[in-house]
Amino acid sequence: MKNTLKTVFFMTLMMVLFLFIGDLIGGKTGLAYAFIFSLAMNFFAYWFSDKMVLMSYHAKQVTEAEAPKLFAIVHRLSTRANIPMPKLYIIPTETPNAFATGRNPQHAAVAVTQGIMRILNDEELEAVIGHELTHVLNRDILTSTIVATFAGAIIFLAQMLSWSMFFFGGGRGRNDDSSSLIGELFVIIVAPIAATLIQLAISRSREYKADEGGAKLSMKPLSLASALRKLEVGAKQIPMQAQTSTAHLFIVNPLKARSVSRLFSTHPPTEERIARLEALAAGKNPY
Repeated sequence: MKNTLKTVFFMTLMMVLFLFIGDLIGGKTGLAYAFIFSLAMNFFAYWFSDKMVLMSYHAKQVTEAEAPKLFAIVHRLSTRANIPMPKLYIIPTETPNAFATGRNPQHAAVAVTQGIMRILNDEELEAVIGHELTHVLNRDILTSTIVATFAGAIIFLAQMLSWSMFFFGGGRGRNDDSSSLIGELFVIIVAPIAATLIQLAISRSREYKADEGGAKLSMKPLSLASALRKLEVGAKQIPMQAQTSTAHLFIVNPLKARSVSRLFSTHPPTEERIARLEALAAGKNPY
């Protein structure tokens, strides 16, 4: 229920943002176009954003015959979690990482990279899959995918507004309207930061919960801790060409360390995640 409310909130917020910027750019005409476009975006975000995320990373759906070990792990944990078996995808990159997406447990997908299949042992891979299936079980996946679309839309709108100012001298063609100009500059400067903050607010708490759930589902908290260590190192050694708007979907941050500060990282510190998992393995409850 909580994630459903979050999804409705972000879809409504996306519509309000489109209307605000449409009004800045084109007045009543821009407002009308923005309303139609926002409805289309919300429809698209709900039904197709997961497919677009998978396509953007060239993820290929695999069968049991093509990935028997992965299929067996996902089937076993899905049965244990009492959720439908999600579709499985492999992303053709050596960067070790994984994410889950979809609009609900009945329409979920788990994507792993070639790199994660290569560097993790079976127990570590099972723990990572447990983490991703916990996102499915907790219904994080729709909220996360909607946020990815929302963040991308914010960045796109900021760019569109900056182009409008460059070519046409500001929204509505009113060069002498200082309040309009200030509003446009505010959106252009603040929008990308707001997109990151929204991802951060959604991602950090849910990653801790998915770590806890994944450790319990796989019954391997130390294996998940070990996997996170390897993934953190692997992501730094082989940076991924990831989109900023979808970085929060992955189990570890796929972006280069120098491209995002610790403060604005969409993921909690890996060392803190590992410490909590180790405490969980020792019989404590750090969550």
